[in-house]
Amino acid sequence: MMDNTDAPRVIAVLGAGAWGTALANAAARPGRDVLLWARDAAHVAELSAERENRRRLPGVALSAGVMPTADLAAVARADIVLAVVPTQALRGLATRLAGYIRPEVPLVICAKGIERGTHLLVSDVIAQCLPGQAVAILSGPSFADDVARGLPTAVTLAAQDEQLAHRLAASLGTPTLRLYHSSDVRGVEIGGAAKNVLAIACGIAAGRGLGASAGAALIARGFSELSRFAVAHGARAETLMGLSGLGDLVLTCSSAQSRNFAFGLALGRGEPVPAKLAEGALSAPVLLELADAAKVDMPIARAVAQILDGAISVDQAIGILLARPQKAEG
Repeated sequence: MMDNTDAPRVIAVLGAGAWGTALANAAARPGRDVLLWARDAAHVAELSAERENRRRLPGVALSAGVMPTADLAAVARADIVLAVVPTQALRGLATRLAGYIRPEVPLVICAKGIERGTHLLVSDVIAQCLPGQAVAILSGPSFADDVARGLPTAVTLAAQDEQLAHRLAASLGTPTLRLYHSSDVRGVEIGGAAKNVLAIACGIAAGRGLGASAGAALIARGFSELSRFAVAHGARAETLMGLSGLGDLVLTCSSAQSRNFAFGLALGRGEPVPAKLAEGALSAPVLLELADAAKVDMPIARAVAQILDGAISVDQAIGILLARPQKAEG
């Protein structure tokens, strides 16, 4: 159990993708054990033998303190648990965790999205599956490869208990991975979810060759949409101006390293989209339904959802957005 005086000795990272591996390396320090869990026993065997995640993060050696495991029961030893799985897999993982994780052990959710079917944000999924669990959200402008290679990166860690958020940020931060803490859980998780949808729009524009000016306009107007939506759902406006809002939006909307931008890029070029859908493609229809229910206007997100649904073509979406009535900026 982590308290005000005891530093965490065991950290469990659940999910051995690129981001999970990067965070596991960042968490590994002298005298600390980091459990890197993967459900695929063959993958765990590879990680243990090669000391490198060649499937997801090639060229980056696992830190000495990182111990791959396929045994979820090992979580019972952990002082902090990081859930680094896609949003749509979070409920299944949380259900399995119920028998192992202690309620007072902080569960840091590193997923960005909205659950399909329930329309729940990630903290609400955990509240349903693990009532009373101490929960935090880690989100912000970050690529796994940058963090793994020790390049300077800053993100936000939010928990309703700001003292907990502060302790977690101090425990998980490194000289090159700076964690700012916040108590605005809703703002941080909405920023992470909504920006994925908007990044698809920016990718589509880039794929269509619409130019840098159009890309900048989409980021600016997309941020306006994201902010309206977040404030309508209880977030603080200043949170959206920070790393987990504007910062993450700019990064995700401007680099092909982003799966969501790359997904949109393929759509804009008329190429086959990746077989594994980007998180924003899964969140888009849900985001739009939540926006409509709250009477929040999100024309860019709507265009993305309609393109993905096959209701309109990319060119039709561009025409609709350009034909919108003149209005004051805001």
